[in-house]
Amino acid sequence: MKKKESKTEKVEAVDNQKVSALRPHTADATGQEMTTDQGVKINDDQNSLRAGDRGATLLEDFILREKITHFDHERIPERVVHARGSGAHGVFKLYKPLSELTKAGFLNNTEIETPVFVRFSTVAGSRGSTDLARDVRGFAVKFYTEEGNFDLVGNNMPVFFIQDAMKFPDLVHAVKPEPDNEIPQAASAHDTFWDFISLMPESTHMIMWLMSDRAIPRSYRMMEGFGVHTFRFINARGESNFVKFHWKPMLGVHSVAWDEAQNISGKDPDFHRRDLWEAIESGAFPEWELGVQIIPEADEFKYEFDLLDSTKLVPEELVPVLPIGKMTLNRNPDNFFAETEQVAFHIGNIVPGIDFTNDPLLQGRLFSYTDTQLIRLGGPNFHEIPINRPISPSHNNQRDGFMRQRIDRGKTSYGPNSLGDNYPLQVKEEAGGFKSYQERIDARKVRARSDSFRDHFSQARLFYNSQSEPERNHMVDAFSFELGKVKSVAVRQRMVGILSLVDKSLAGEVAAALGLGVQEKLETPINRSLPADANPSDYEPIEVKVKLKKSAALSMENTVKDTITSRKIAVLAADGVDASSLKIVIDAIRAEGGIVHVISPKLGQITSSDHKPIQVEESFLTAASVLYDGIYVPGGKASVNKLQSNADAVHFLNEAFKHCKAIAADSEARPVLDATYFFSNAPEFDGGSTLDEGIIIENDLKSLTDKFIKAIGRHRFWEREKKRKVPA
Repeated sequence: MKKKESKTEKVEAVDNQKVSALRPHTADATGQEMTTDQGVKINDDQNSLRAGDRGATLLEDFILREKITHFDHERIPERVVHARGSGAHGVFKLYKPLSELTKAGFLNNTEIETPVFVRFSTVAGSRGSTDLARDVRGFAVKFYTEEGNFDLVGNNMPVFFIQDAMKFPDLVHAVKPEPDNEIPQAASAHDTFWDFISLMPESTHMIMWLMSDRAIPRSYRMMEGFGVHTFRFINARGESNFVKFHWKPMLGVHSVAWDEAQNISGKDPDFHRRDLWEAIESGAFPEWELGVQIIPEADEFKYEFDLLDSTKLVPEELVPVLPIGKMTLNRNPDNFFAETEQVAFHIGNIVPGIDFTNDPLLQGRLFSYTDTQLIRLGGPNFHEIPINRPISPSHNNQRDGFMRQRIDRGKTSYGPNSLGDNYPLQVKEEAGGFKSYQERIDARKVRARSDSFRDHFSQARLFYNSQSEPERNHMVDAFSFELGKVKSVAVRQRMVGILSLVDKSLAGEVAAALGLGVQEKLETPINRSLPADANPSDYEPIEVKVKLKKSAALSMENTVKDTITSRKIAVLAADGVDASSLKIVIDAIRAEGGIVHVISPKLGQITSSDHKPIQVEESFLTAASVLYDGIYVPGGKASVNKLQSNADAVHFLNEAFKHCKAIAADSEARPVLDATYFFSNAPEFDGGSTLDEGIIIENDLKSLTDKFIKAIGRHRFWEREKKRKVPA
């Protein structure tokens, strides 16, 4: 039997500079004696110091005081947004040098692996909320480069709700639980959010993304990441190009059904967190390609949208995404609090060769992140927490403050100085010193926005037109659900009006579900933040003639669908299951990288038809179809008889069908499917003719397995969703 690899061995197997840097700050109590935080050995950790065995506890008990005090203070303020998250360590490997575009060292050296720490998160909910809320997902990557830390702080959607950071507090206040009753948690389906959105036309594009399947990803490993803002690349000659960052998951971009997401929230609210952890522990390391869209400075005003507008994306048909490297997450944190909870991302953490633009949302975020970390992590020294420390040396004249961990020697902490030979020295640009891009600025100080930011509906329409029919249906349902939770009819009506500017049929379907009509003329001003005496053209929607009508990259229908790696498959079995029917299919799925759980009416073991024990991973009580990507029912008369009369097994299959998943059964197990609602009401289902809807029943186990694996790889069969509503 192969020896199980220890955690220490796993860490050493994926060793890199950041792992090595963290090791001196990592403690393992295995085999160690108990001490206080000051290193004093503890004789008794079970009893307080008392005046007699039934007497009062004594204040002098320094061990008790230290333990209780630390416990009382071991929670730091949670993040205002992105509070619930999960993280992992990994590496980034460059494909080829990018010297023509940027002088950033880690983007020019293919010989090194740059350590990274990544944190995924939901946005609106608290730390205790569910992973499966309809929400934006944070996708933040900290690159520990040899020139300092570079933080690519983005989301799983390429655009944002607002154009100017001035509106960020308003947006968050609106989406958070309403202040009078602190309801609802981690949900946008309430009055204050939609009141705000219906009065902010600039939010229209983002709200289309939020009501799409992108807002309920299958896993963190199967979602895209975007830098959102337009940044700059600067090369050694001082030449600038605009750049948009993209993370493309190697497993494709996949989602769950909304009904399924709600069920998962009850069955396993840690679904995404658990999925990421288990994938890395099992060696199915998540991978993404980093891609860039490069726009020359000369093309800044070439497009029908403004590159500095964070409510707009750059369609890939106009500017293709160039893959430049791959990120692999290969190690889970040793301690969730010390690493995932204390990691401090900052959009202002950049390195030479990367710089900012005048995006007004980006500019405001540059202030916000520092201010946030100061209060959340206790003071100005949050950069000294081990997970935040760069791997490159850090030297400056900043001193003291709460929780200072570095002991700086020397007499001087100022510059210029002669007593310390003027150290630390400033670094010339040619030697690697950071120098901001010398963009020419010639303007008046105003509180205003460019007219180029005024088109709020063209890209929202582009996104909707690019969706497949099932994706559009899901968006109609999402809008109908969310607005159906809004109590104010005026807010619902206003939002339907906004949707009519995107697509009349979309607005009509949503209005019908809400019992409303579509207004001929919208109330003005649409944006009530504008003064009453404003020029009407400032709030009336403008129509931009957009040449591009659809973008294939915006639909998940066109994603990777050729792998079942790390997909979870449920095998429903009971005593008497046919051994070969079970083994052949399970072995084939595992050979393709799938994960198989045998699910039975009871935990422990079941006995196969050849009297051999089979380990059961879950029972019908502890498992649910929403936690799996496909279902298989093997043969074996005794097993089939038990399952077809088991209401939980029948429900398991009905629910999997409702959520459009692949289902396969040995032909001997057909009676189990006959007991389901979807099969008994669909006599056209027959062996060999049902692959289009993801239902496979065959005698030939080799043929069944091949078709089943192909069906799982497709992820979902959304086309059966409308035709057969299943009461599951």
